[in-house]
Amino acid sequence: MASSAFVTGGSGFIGGALIRRLVSEGWTVRAVARSAGSEAKVAAAGAEPVRGDLDDTASMRAAADGAEVAFHAAAALGEWGRREDFERGNVAGTQHALAACREAGVRRFVHVGTEAALLVGEPLVEVDETAPLRPDSRALYSATKARAEQAVLDAGAEGFETVVVRPRLVWGPGDTTILPGLLDAVRRGRFAWIGGGRHLTSTTHVDNAVQGLLLAAERGRPGRAYFVTDGEPVVFRDFVTDLLDTQGVTVPDRNAPPALVRALAAAGEAAWRALPLRGQPPVTRLGVWLASLETTIDISRAREELGYAPVRSVADGMSELRAARAAAGGGMSAQVA
Repeated sequence: MASSAFVTGGSGFIGGALIRRLVSEGWTVRAVARSAGSEAKVAAAGAEPVRGDLDDTASMRAAADGAEVAFHAAAALGEWGRREDFERGNVAGTQHALAACREAGVRRFVHVGTEAALLVGEPLVEVDETAPLRPDSRALYSATKARAEQAVLDAGAEGFETVVVRPRLVWGPGDTTILPGLLDAVRRGRFAWIGGGRHLTSTTHVDNAVQGLLLAAERGRPGRAYFVTDGEPVVFRDFVTDLLDTQGVTVPDRNAPPALVRALAAAGEAAWRALPLRGQPPVTRLGVWLASLETTIDISRAREELGYAPVRSVADGMSELRAARAAAGGGMSAQVA
């Protein structure tokens, strides 16, 4: 049923796709935007931009006024960064969004979570929502997303319902993180499989992530978290190979021992924290975890309670990316030995 929504992170990958879906179904959407560039992206997606950011509770409250549902997609992303940036973007930003929406009279708050909030360096095998959040993770993104999700689940009250949707490895047209990062690694000669890359992984096309968010807004049980994915897990090496192939890029057949890469990540992070080094370490703990650990997700709760089913298959998503590249003129390809 069409309604009114407030969106944070609307200029981003998931947030932009969410706005386009909402608008296509007749929703009225406002989205907070912290810059002229963000305003333009939000407007192009079909929402009304409202200038502000996650530090400005008043601007978010004004933007959320009259909305029945809020979708919180804004987050500080990345394998590496300053603790204060992750704290501000993920923890404080979520707390501010919750306060603004509660004060504005929003009925339901839907938070974009992540399986990374459970990561501490061990595989997640057929994991479900009973697994504990890990605010103690040594990866700042994981730790702060865990704390953000806990804040959301704790904030529910009469008249203010909170729900969390956790996609895993979100991909598809408009991706600004996974595919661009892989392409950059290949073209800079820094790509290698860790331990062969033949472990299983769950993935979530952006359309499936958006489907889960809309179902959670309509049917999610207050105070619950829901995993959503593309369905059956895939072999990580096969998925990445196909993903890069959509851009005409052949993956190098290089392999790195897991123990060595983990040691390099630990040493690199220690050096970057101790010394005034620019950028980020060549390898990070979170990067190693995401690329080398089996991560398979049980989505039974979403299927049973939300009526969730993937709306886009992996094969369809890959075809979509190939078609988009072809429509854009083919782009640059890379053949790496």
